[in-house]
Amino acid sequence: MAHTDGATKRPYRDEAHAINARDVRFDFDSVPMHYIPGEVLATHIVNVMHLVLPEGERAMAAALSEALPSIDDPRLREEVVGFIGQETMHADSHDAARRHLQSIGLDVNSYVAGIAWLVDRVLGDHGLSGRARKQWLHERLGLFAGMEHYTAVLGEWLLNAEILEARGMHPAMLDLVRWHGAEEVEHRSVVFDAYMHLDGGYARRIRTALLAAATLLPLFVFSAAYLYRSDPSPDKGRFWLWQFLRATRRGVIPSWTVFFTELPRYLRRDFHPSQLGSMDTALRYLAHSPAARAADR
Repeated sequence: MAHTDGATKRPYRDEAHAINARDVRFDFDSVPMHYIPGEVLATHIVNVMHLVLPEGERAMAAALSEALPSIDDPRLREEVVGFIGQETMHADSHDAARRHLQSIGLDVNSYVAGIAWLVDRVLGDHGLSGRARKQWLHERLGLFAGMEHYTAVLGEWLLNAEILEARGMHPAMLDLVRWHGAEEVEHRSVVFDAYMHLDGGYARRIRTALLAAATLLPLFVFSAAYLYRSDPSPDKGRFWLWQFLRATRRGVIPSWTVFFTELPRYLRRDFHPSQLGSMDTALRYLAHSPAARAADR
């Protein structure tokens, strides 16, 4: 194992919880364009979470698959396999939501295809070999660990954002994003632990965390702007900035400042993702998710 710091003093096998992909069944047929009533821009910001970000998760799963032969800790290997299975299920479920939104007039296919192309061009394996391939894999794992920090934070927010129910968010979409958010909390440690197992360099962790924050924030801004402009509804409103400020102030969407306020915590030498969120809250939701229960019937 590569040199590691205080973040990995806890043996990985001490984690008792096993990660596995869950079968889910969502029914999006009755989902309207603005599934958070009266919150057009907030709806499209949530769309970014479940339509755009999964393209990065595909690349993350591919990098972990590439790393798997080099992981000699059997417990971590088990968690990596479970993580890859969960991300595959996320992609399939969000594809179904995307197809539904496309069918009711929101052009998401072209944008998502463009994001997928960009992610592959930037974060693919590039056909490297030898030492260059190993170093590029470690760099990607560091970058994905930084991104997973933010998806875990957003997942925790989704699990606790009671205002989404209060605003009447469509139950199927609320279940979709909370199920995904709960699994982000559940597997929050896997990519970080894989990075620490194979590399563990603190300088790389700092650099890739800064790059992750600098990438995700503009991705959210540009993606939400694109989806808002592509919205064909005549009642979407003109003043998107006012909608954004109002939704942020009332907590309908998380504050954009999270991309800066979370950095100091992640950059602590003794940080570990298990310090984030509540695993109990995530597992309770996953046990009662309507989509998961529907798949069991």
